[in-house]
Amino acid sequence: MAKININELPENILLELFTHVPARQLLLRCRPVCSLWRDLIDLVTLWKRKCLRDGFITRDWDQPVADWKIFYFLRSLQRNLLRNPCAEEDMASWRIDSNGGHHWKVESLPGDHGADFPDPKVKKYFVTSFEMCLKSQLVDLKAEGYWEELMDTVRPDIVVKDWFAARADCGCTYHLRVQLASADYIVLASFEPPPVTIEQWSDATWKEVSHTFSDYPPGVRHILFQHGGQDTQFWAGWYGPRVTNSSIIISYKPARNPAPAPPRPERLRRGTEDSPSLFPLRFHRP
Repeated sequence: MAKININELPENILLELFTHVPARQLLLRCRPVCSLWRDLIDLVTLWKRKCLRDGFITRDWDQPVADWKIFYFLRSLQRNLLRNPCAEEDMASWRIDSNGGHHWKVESLPGDHGADFPDPKVKKYFVTSFEMCLKSQLVDLKAEGYWEELMDTVRPDIVVKDWFAARADCGCTYHLRVQLASADYIVLASFEPPPVTIEQWSDATWKEVSHTFSDYPPGVRHILFQHGGQDTQFWAGWYGPRVTNSSIIISYKPARNPAPAPPRPERLRRGTEDSPSLFPLRFHRP
């Protein structure tokens, strides 16, 4: 039986074969083989098929997508970039920046004088004390699979969410800060809402705070997430804000505007004796 060259196969058969090849291998190993493979791998049809096969879209998908290849990669990478967001592993993966009062603690929902969380899958939360408690994570985007060109050219949305609540019998103040930083930790964009104070004898319901970074300057390589707070009664124990189910998710957005001019660079703030920072981050290069 005579051997057949793979390029003699009908193009629709080659496309079907390519749908089963990992995306990175398609671009790094297959695309450079020949002009036929390059042209087939660049077809919108191939990336639509891969999206459908991997469950990223349904057959009745009708939302506009500007670049199906980028859409596929972003969907395949999409996940919560914060580790241990719901305290299932105690304090693992979190850097303790401030550990005042009786320190951070993990408790089970709903907790004393607390309320049920909206998502029943969330079972635990972190709780603060009578002096400032802050914890943080530093996300290295390259290590998570988001390469430089993707972040600088596509600039996908970066969606940050956090949940917090007070005990019904004690007031508290909640803090959040999120920063997008360059490879050498220069701040390029930030979200730092005013602290939220909840008065004593609240209903203890869980509240969500959310922010989407869009059209940020190029050069983002790290995401800094920090939250916490303290109670307002100065009671011994763990009466400060409770936090859980925090998330950072990078998602695809079809429409893009030109990148704005980068603001004047600012170094990540660190607390000093002369000018103490409420958020004394001390990040080190890996």
